[in-house]
Amino acid sequence: MEIFKFMVPEIIFGRGTLKLVGDSARRLGATRIFLVSDKGVLNSGWVDEAVKHIKEIGMDYQVWTDLSENPKDYEIDQGKELYLESGCDAVVGLGGGSAIDAAKAVAILTTNGGRIQDYVGVEKIEKPLPPLICVATTAGAAAEVTQFAIVVDSHRKVKMTIGSKSLVPDIAIIDPILLSTIDARLTANTGIDALTHAIEAYVSVAATPITDICALKAIKIISTALRASVASRTNIEAKTQMAMASLLAGVAMSNAILGAVHAMAHPLGGLLNLPHGEVNSILLPHVMRFNLIACMARYADIARALGEKVDGLSTREAAERSILAVEKLCQDIGAKRRLSEIGLQEEYILELSKAAAEDVCLITNPRDATVEEIAEIYRAAL
Repeated sequence: MEIFKFMVPEIIFGRGTLKLVGDSARRLGATRIFLVSDKGVLNSGWVDEAVKHIKEIGMDYQVWTDLSENPKDYEIDQGKELYLESGCDAVVGLGGGSAIDAAKAVAILTTNGGRIQDYVGVEKIEKPLPPLICVATTAGAAAEVTQFAIVVDSHRKVKMTIGSKSLVPDIAIIDPILLSTIDARLTANTGIDALTHAIEAYVSVAATPITDICALKAIKIISTALRASVASRTNIEAKTQMAMASLLAGVAMSNAILGAVHAMAHPLGGLLNLPHGEVNSILLPHVMRFNLIACMARYADIARALGEKVDGLSTREAAERSILAVEKLCQDIGAKRRLSEIGLQEEYILELSKAAAEDVCLITNPRDATVEEIAEIYRAAL
């Protein structure tokens, strides 16, 4: 077996754990917190709740919520300036993937300087980041446990992927109660994002025995809990299960990396400013069909984890059941089915395919993909 590393933050999981945000920062030596969130989380009341717990331990803070759904490079510059002007010495990201990605990006620039574009790619961060705590408000992005940050280049309209061990937060707080304020559509989108993380991590060429365990368990939980979580905001048991699934999938994909779904979703989401999970829900079955010949046995495992009865079937037949199960799940939760439904036009496909072919996530995809083959996947999903 080849040598591999497995990176995770300190993880605090459970209902009501948001109250530990201030104490967690103090344990890391913080004196003034830069709290990064967005308007949606602010309106839900969770920013005020976090601030209450920060105040309880007598710690100073600065709140910054001037973020769009997919954080832009110029927004990160604004956040960095406010951090420095406020004299902060630690960063707390409170939200879904967008807020936590922004928190990570601000943390990069506060100690490393330059532009966020300077850090696109793998392991380009040279100086240590300030203490970083991330609190998840969705069950899907899992940015609170990963070594990635995604930021939009506003000039080129593409999502930039930054990967570094430095981006693994010091502490991740996952409080399932926070999931009770998000609507059915966001619950569905983030849930499919978690499923995509788990599936792509399991078939990744960088998968390990540890990531395999996490990925398969996440898939199994999602197959039984996502529908119930989408159906009801008050089903706290389903929310707790989805929070755990998102955590496990995030740990798996942070260490095994991803594949063609994310490589294709990043430029598409940047171009049309779309919710990441919504794009994933459309692309996932099509990419699975493309990858099938490279990892049939692994897809058969995924089918079993999704609850499919595959005894007596050939490996290929079992593998194909995994794709059908994913499509059925997406249908049940009301996910979009075609890229044309979310605004993609044929004229953009070549440009998107070239960008996807350069995305770092494609490196660990189980099947090699040319620009032309990526274009065919986009067209199949159109």
